Amino acid sequence: MKRYFPLLVLVFAIAAFSAVAHASGECADALGCVEVAPDDNIVIGGLLRLSGSPSRAGDVTRSAFQLAALAREGRLLGREIEFIVEDSACSEEIAREAARRIVANPAIVGVIGTNCSLAAKGALPIISAAGWLMMSPANSSPFLTNADREAGGLYQPGYYRTAHNDLFQGAFSAQFAASVLGVTTMATIDDGDPYTTGLSRAMAAAFEGLGGEVVYRGAISRGDSDMSAALGAIAAAGAELVYFPVFGSEAQFIIEQLAETPGLENTIMMSADGALSQSFAQGAGEAARGLYMSGPHVAGDAYAAFLQRWRREIDEAGPSNVFHAHAYDAANLLFAALETVALERDDGTLIIGRAALREALFAIEGYPGLTGSLACQDESPYAGDCATGEALAIFQLSGSEVHDGNWPPPVVWTAGMAEDG
Repeated sequence: MKRYFPLLVLVFAIAAFSAVAHASGECADALGCVEVAPDDNIVIGGLLRLSGSPSRAGDVTRSAFQLAALAREGRLLGREIEFIVEDSACSEEIAREAARRIVANPAIVGVIGTNCSLAAKGALPIISAAGWLMMSPANSSPFLTNADREAGGLYQPGYYRTAHNDLFQGAFSAQFAASVLGVTTMATIDDGDPYTTGLSRAMAAAFEGLGGEVVYRGAISRGDSDMSAALGAIAAAGAELVYFPVFGSEAQFIIEQLAETPGLENTIMMSADGALSQSFAQGAGEAARGLYMSGPHVAGDAYAAFLQRWRREIDEAGPSNVFHAHAYDAANLLFAALETVALERDDGTLIIGRAALREALFAIEGYPGLTGSLACQDESPYAGDCATGEALAIFQLSGSEVHDGNWPPPVVWTAGMAEDG
């Protein structure tokens, strides 16, 4: 089987990797090395959401990783690729314990994960302190790549992601609301999660920067079902648009009760990728008709070929989570960095420096990912961001999605359209 993507010829600063090993083959990397014997596997860890509702995000990431490995005939650096996965459950506490189990295995060269920004908040301090790296295909909270602790920043060295930063998604959504929909007032609802809080703040700041007014900023709690207090306040404030980038269950309650709240009958609704799923659309039903949703949008010949392989190798129905292409890109970026830094002793043992591996990712430029051209930045508030937000779109739910189960919903605006003004 041929490789799906020919690897880009990467330009690296050779000095960054020269201290990985002495001439004797002993490790001289500042963060230590992984030694891979000639008959051992290349072991990569996963911190993925395999439980909770919905749990498919982790399954989709694992399948995307499998396809990336299959594109290399299951081998990297002459060894078999092994993927050891722990469940993060989209929980800060569970992810923290899962990260401790991962770093207890010195054979693991790096980690793919997490699927939730809240889980990253728990896992990242453990991964970073161990000198390891973690590459997320789905975390999008701006806090995770921001090193400013006073501003709520959570960045720690060793964190990377192929998912978009919600600074991009917030600005993109604000531009659509102001320029395309023509609204001048809006309200936001979040649930205190790093993802929902970060995205609602990014959207609000960008909307204000375009001359709009945020007339209400409210918060609910995860698991809430009664949204009347927030919706009543929004009706009194007179918002033209309600923006609620929360997860599916809470978004469904907001939509259902918004339709029944006096004064909000003609209010425009907008949510985001935390609820962008077929199950959400069908669960929300008729009340969700007309809802705008921002989230990942990938197109092109390479992506079409990837979907064909997915349907052939994984599931005829195709991926069930919107960050599948980002997961494929995350695996390939890590593979490329490993190929760059691994040194081989005379006895065939591979030496992989952990600091060198981190630097290799920062040195990648113009990597041809499914989701666009990738280059990992090294400065806050984008430290570890490898994507630019070009793989984003605004979708709108219609009767076809909420009643007939068709998916995905039609695209009404893309990042390319935003650039064209």
